[in-house]
Amino acid sequence: MTDEHVVTVYGTPVMVCAPDGLPLDAEGAATELVGEAIGQRAEVVVVPTERLTDDFFDVGTGVAERIAQKFDTYRVRLAVVGDIAERVAASPALATWVDGSNTGTRLWFSPTFDDFQTRLDRRRSPRAM
Repeated sequence: MTDEHVVTVYGTPVMVCAPDGLPLDAEGAATELVGEAIGQRAEVVVVPTERLTDDFFDVGTGVAERIAQKFDTYRVRLAVVGDIAERVAASPALATWVDGSNTGTRLWFSPTFDDFQTRLDRRRSPRAM
């Protein structure tokens, strides 16, 4: 039984991970999640912050960068959903990385799923025109 399900958000297949699933804590876990996303034909994977370890949010460990790179290699977008305001406030390096990620199209950080949906809609609109 999987902890993930696919929904369509503004025409984009999105795999939504359950908060209580296996942690996304290393490249191996990222590879499995990417494989599942590809198998379900999802273009975006939404991972709740509950699935991420402290190492993910410690930019110095490189865990987040390696996980993000795994998703990018297979052209699957990654969205981290949850409130990370305290972590960002406590780490200038994390704040810089989150801000940089949010300006791109491959990795986003959103406080809520509704914010993610709004952002996905905004990103798709210019292409549709």
